[in-house]
Amino acid sequence: MIELKNDVLQVKINEHGAELTSVKSVDDQIEYMWQGDPKFWGRHAPILFPIVGRLKDNQYSINGKTYQMTQHGFARDMDFMVTEHEDDHAVFQLEATDETRAKFPFDFNLQVTFSLDAHTLSVHYTVTNPSDDVTLPFSIGGHPAFNVPLKPGNGDFSDYFVTVAPKKAYQQIPLVGPYNDVKHEKTLNLSTPMVLDHDLFDQDALILDLDHVETTLMLSTQLNDHGVALTVQNAPYVGIWSPYPKRAPFACLEPWWGIADNVDSDGDFAHKMNIHQAGPKQSFNAGFQIRYF
Repeated sequence: MIELKNDVLQVKINEHGAELTSVKSVDDQIEYMWQGDPKFWGRHAPILFPIVGRLKDNQYSINGKTYQMTQHGFARDMDFMVTEHEDDHAVFQLEATDETRAKFPFDFNLQVTFSLDAHTLSVHYTVTNPSDDVTLPFSIGGHPAFNVPLKPGNGDFSDYFVTVAPKKAYQQIPLVGPYNDVKHEKTLNLSTPMVLDHDLFDQDALILDLDHVETTLMLSTQLNDHGVALTVQNAPYVGIWSPYPKRAPFACLEPWWGIADNVDSDGDFAHKMNIHQAGPKQSFNAGFQIRYF
């Protein structure tokens, strides 16, 4: 377990999956991150790579050959190497192996950097294509889960709300089972805060089309002054999720550079929505910041 600390926050990151597992305030020891109770959901903040969401029938094809890969890819279930570690930042690295090539026939280098500055933790992804002649197709995303309520015994799920800035109506991509239905996009008016309710997630995550516009999602309550604000500069989508019908005491704010297969997907990876293409020796950079208050 890798630890970061400053005068405000204490952070823990597991080398397995490079997964953020704990963020506590130094003063009052409030735990902001969901602690992974398997009764509801056993993870904390997995990294989604090289896909976001689910593939049609958990499979896809490249150049006529079929491969199997489960939801959100394999990075979350692999051990990363720690290449840098100081009090306020750490860098985790994952490279292709024979195991990953059996599921995803590409070489890659994924670096995840966590940087702590006062009340803010920054998460930065760098995906590098080491190949001399092959283009690397991929998606990537975050899945951090936050305790709701943040302070045990201080309110419940419905006492919290999500405020989105810019305040406006967003295009919402509905889900049919685990797949997107982009032909039937809805409009979700978020010009006012959205009060959390477990029934919001009866069709799984709420997926907002951000159109790569800088966006902040704040999870907070009127019962106290504590909450989190996640800001992403260039993501095409964000998911808001809590498991249903379980009444889980957490909510996820998920910045995504990718999305699940559409209901009418033909399974060809070259046709998949929002796949990024890193050319030979090229890198892709993305990330987000979480302010804890």
